[in-house]
This record gives sequence, C-alpha cells and structure tokens, in this order.
Amino acid sequence: MILVITPELMVPNETNIINQMFQEGLDLLHIRKPWISRNEMIEFITQIDEAFYPKLVLHTHFDLGKEYHISRLHFREADRAEERCKSFAEENTMSTSVHDITTYNTLEKEWDYAFISPFFPSISKKGYGMDSTIKEEIQQRNNPNVKLIALGGIHQDNIQEVFKSDVDGVALLGVIWESEEPLKVFKKCRNVLMS
Repeated sequence: MILVITPELMVPNETNIINQMFQEGLDLLHIRKPWISRNEMIEFITQIDEAFYPKLVLHTHFDLGKEYHISRLHFREADRAEERCKSFAEENTMSTSVHDITTYNTLEKEWDYAFISPFFPSISKKGYGMDSTIKEEIQQRNNPNVKLIALGGIHQDNIQEVFKSDVDGVALLGVIWESEEPLKVFKKCRNVLMS
C-alpha cells in the first residue's frame, strides 16, 4: 500500500498532480493542510476527481467528511490522547500516528492503520530522524489489529528495504513534493514495488 501526504502549504498544480497519482495507482491521499480554512479545504477537495473521494483522508475539517462522502479521518497523537476521535469512530475509518513501536502495540482495533515515523531521516524536515531506531524496533511489533505504515525519508532507492521489514505500507511526503516532477517520482516508487 502506498499513501501520499500533502505538503502543509499549497503547491502549484497540486490537485492536478494528485488526480494523476490516483490514476497511476495511488492507494490513499492524506490531506494534511493544518493552516487552511474550511472554505479553502472545500476548494481543495472539489478540485480532486469525485471518483477518488473514498481514497481521501482528512486531517482537519472532519465535518466535511459527511458532505463529500469522505469516511477516512486521521488523528494525531495529541487528538488520540484527548479522545477527540471517539465521536467519529462508528461511521469512519480512522488512522493515527505513533513514534515508537511500544505505543503502536497498545493501539486498539478501532484504528485501521498507524503511521510510524521517522523510519529514515526525513526528507522534508532536515535533521529530523537522524538517530531514529524505528527500523530496528519494528521487530517488536505484536499488534495484529492495526496496519503499520512507515513514514519518513522513504524514496525509490530504499522503498524495497522498507517493505522487507514488517510493515503494511509506506507514506510518501518529502520525496514527492520536494521534487520538480512529483508524478514521475511517485511512478518510480510504485514501479519498484510492482517489479
């Protein structure tokens, strides 16, 4: 499974690139735009082909889910700690983020999957994840109910290594959006997995 997370700030031609990635086999897109207003979010969503709405995951403006038939919601660790997700659990598919395998192992089955990061040193956050031991920690995975998605520093040259560890998918961010040709990079990553 390959997921892409949007950059926090708008990128020129972003929704067009997103539509093309979906056409090339993107499994899920996480819309992570913490600074945009509700109206800006509506404008962003409506520029994505409606056929792909079931593959969108909202990080904010959860109320738009019902309006646009988006049933996937992502909650940060802080949201999980404050139980902000409880009212959404029954009607939606929920995901979350963790930064160590111990926390992941305690997640209840209400979570479809969890990002674990940083897997490698981050591409988008320079210096972040340099001392990460997550790749080694994954051997202690013992949660059969929640899929595990690797995030952080993943690109076409190391994506196979990630899948050889015990993960169910990868999330791409920096490698896609810091590239001059995001679609080409996505296709390269996907092709490595398909070969």
